[in-house]
Amino acid sequence: MPAHFTHRVGIDALLPADSPRLNGVDADHVRRLAEVYPSLPPVLVHRATMRVIDGMHRLAAAASNGLTSVDVRYFDGPDEEAFLRAVAANITHGLPLSVADRKAAAERILRSRPELSDRAVAGYAGLDAKTVAAIRPRSTADSPQANIRTGADGRAHPLDRTAERLRAAELMTSRPDLPLRAIVKETGLSLGTAHDVRQRLLRGEAPVPQGRRSAVGRRPPPAPAGADRPAPPSPRATAPSAAPTGSSRTRGSLETLRRLAGDPSLRHSESGRHFLRWLHTHFMVDEAWRQQADAVPPHCTDTVAELALHCSNAWKRFAEDLGRRRLADTTTAQSRPAASGSRQGA
Repeated sequence: MPAHFTHRVGIDALLPADSPRLNGVDADHVRRLAEVYPSLPPVLVHRATMRVIDGMHRLAAAASNGLTSVDVRYFDGPDEEAFLRAVAANITHGLPLSVADRKAAAERILRSRPELSDRAVAGYAGLDAKTVAAIRPRSTADSPQANIRTGADGRAHPLDRTAERLRAAELMTSRPDLPLRAIVKETGLSLGTAHDVRQRLLRGEAPVPQGRRSAVGRRPPPAPAGADRPAPPSPRATAPSAAPTGSSRTRGSLETLRRLAGDPSLRHSESGRHFLRWLHTHFMVDEAWRQQADAVPPHCTDTVAELALHCSNAWKRFAEDLGRRRLADTTTAQSRPAASGSRQGA
């Protein structure tokens, strides 16, 4: 931060500004400032380098008036912060920066501080965030693209929330009675994003929107050297008509699961709550296994398929056992009135 004290410094001791102005000092503006020089504020100077941060026109105006020294205030931050201060200062007062000046400043800021968000850079350069977003690719082409951006509030914000969304979806399916605020605290998502995940699950959709999924997560692993390229998926596997059927089936299953989780006879008993937790842990929808299928390497497909069939058969036996119990309960219920009537007639 700049010191609040003003110092008198010789003009010859100061170095030219690392200015965001592409055309340098404007002579007409210097003449205007020279006429009102006594009312001008001190020049802002980077103490470590004695380079002017803001005030080159004032410095020129002082020299044109025959002065050999000027009032300065010092800034003690690093070089890159000094440039940010220079851009921000020229945005807020003095001779306005041109659009070209501001775009060039934004490009330079992005090269030195690629972790800053588009909105943060826009605030420094006096541009809108969309313009900065368009400048970023050519400014950071040679820089690794981090998943964290520092916003105008100084806080770190992840670009990709795939892992957090998947964790939220896991919590929502395993513990359907968990409040959204508890999920927010556990995952670090915003309340709005957690609500979006819940609504997507209820609609039978994947918790992560297709356009926002991590590029790493979408990209298949590279094939080993010399390996044959995998055959393209069959038309049947990619037919658009297959998706609505699966989504509709998933949506119906999730709605059934939600109603079951709200059944008082299950929620109000320890054994019922234990069953619901168990059911949510083992519940699977079409989108869930589709997201995992690409992770299975070719040499493991038979093994995983065998396990899937084993689980499928176990669920089938579970369903058959429940069916037999329901039939037995129905038969018992139907026999009770007859038995009661025979006792009354005896």
